[in-house]
Amino acid sequence: MWQVLEVRGIDVFYGDVQVLWDVSFEVRKGEIVALIGANGSGKTTTLATVSSLLKPRKGSVQYEGQPIHTRAAYDMVNLGIAHVPEARRLFPEMTVRENLLLGALTPEAKKARPEMLEKVFTIFPRLKEREKQQAGTLSGGEQQMAAIGRGLMSKPRLLMLDEPSLGLAPILVADIFRVIKEVHAEGVTILLVEQNVFRTLEVADRAYVLGNGRVVLEGKGAELLANDHVRKAYLGL
Repeated sequence: MWQVLEVRGIDVFYGDVQVLWDVSFEVRKGEIVALIGANGSGKTTTLATVSSLLKPRKGSVQYEGQPIHTRAAYDMVNLGIAHVPEARRLFPEMTVRENLLLGALTPEAKKARPEMLEKVFTIFPRLKEREKQQAGTLSGGEQQMAAIGRGLMSKPRLLMLDEPSLGLAPILVADIFRVIKEVHAEGVTILLVEQNVFRTLEVADRAYVLGNGRVVLEGKGAELLANDHVRKAYLGL
């Protein structure tokens, strides 16, 4: 199983404030890999660095064997990386359909728009019902579905999800994790940042625990679920 993503020894700053220290991890083809940790531990910053929205002062980010930390952020979708950010960031006055189509702007994705729309509507039947509705009028769960759907429209090989279940009712949380498993079953590699540690470790092949901007623990999802530190710190057990 070869590495889709290799992050090696990155130091990342916001201005003069260092947020990540020597962070390294890898994501292999076909895996679900999770980044877990407390608020402020550097998870979202890590995804932003992989997306080239932030540049590491030290270290490298390699995707499919090529360095991407020197590339522009807008290149990522052309390379096959889709980043679904925290807080959804839909265009509220545009319809659900229009928001979804914005995810398919690369030449390859444009050709596959009808096919991918059908696939997204199959995964999220509620979006099909709401396709002509303004995105800003959707419920929180529906907006999250639209954000993930927009990411899928680019036909990514690596899908990065930042807190997809944040603020959702338990029944919708279950729905989001069902979708993560479905997308993964379609052959998409997933890098997941998520505050619901129990459900995350249940679906993750492997996970890395971030603490104060450093990787403090790593292992298989099932192993970390049984780890005393993880159980006490993140599961309240």
